[in-house]
Amino acid sequence: MTGFLTLKGKRALITAGTKGAGAATVNLFRELGAQVITTARSRTEALPEALFVAADLTTEDGCAGVADAVAERLGGVDLVVHMLGGSSAPGGGFLALTDADWHRELYLNLFPAIRLDKHLLPGMIAQGSGVVVHVSSIQRQLPLPESTTAYAAAKAALSTYSKALSKEVTPKGVRVVRVSPGWIETEASVALANRLAAHAGTDYEGGKKIIMEALGGIPLGRPTKPEEVASLIAFLASDRAAAITGTDYTIDGGTVPTV
Repeated sequence: MTGFLTLKGKRALITAGTKGAGAATVNLFRELGAQVITTARSRTEALPEALFVAADLTTEDGCAGVADAVAERLGGVDLVVHMLGGSSAPGGGFLALTDADWHRELYLNLFPAIRLDKHLLPGMIAQGSGVVVHVSSIQRQLPLPESTTAYAAAKAALSTYSKALSKEVTPKGVRVVRVSPGWIETEASVALANRLAAHAGTDYEGGKKIIMEALGGIPLGRPTKPEEVASLIAFLASDRAAAITGTDYTIDGGTVPTV
């Protein structure tokens, strides 16, 4: 991998880099030679303190603080990867969602990217180069109405914003791309599969099958690994992808059933 790609000399901000695909992306970017800063609400012991900024990116102050840290520690940024996202909304369909639920999903899945881009893109435009990767979700086009309507809507908004941003800043030297994962085998999804397995009286593999069936099936037969998502992001962020901008790359094992 390192013989094919390099991010040597690149300064990178990766949000939500302490777990799952975010942590895998931080590790790979560092392996490929990038200077990396990541952020989350709290640091894991495996992550060096020098690489980390504690922040709540659902707030304006949190985003501003991270932007300040990027300027202070890196002197600017070349690559921004917006990994932050998730859903805590209750099940029960659209009637179960309160205004607070909608606000929470939007302030987690949409506004951090908008706010950080507003802080960081002027510097990238001034230097005439840079790459922004917005991590969306296949649920932007394949929502699960029982439980993720607000999350799916927020990710769809992120995707539309990303496309508009690419049209504005690509002529100024900054590429903007989207990555839309399906089910990723993170710590949280493993725990979910185990809970479902215990409830159904089966094992972990049985729990995975329950999730895959709920998604309508995964032709690949398994969830995507965090390292696979990281590899796609690293390629898109690299100079090997210099002509790629404004597009969305799905990595879901074939889950989405349409063209």
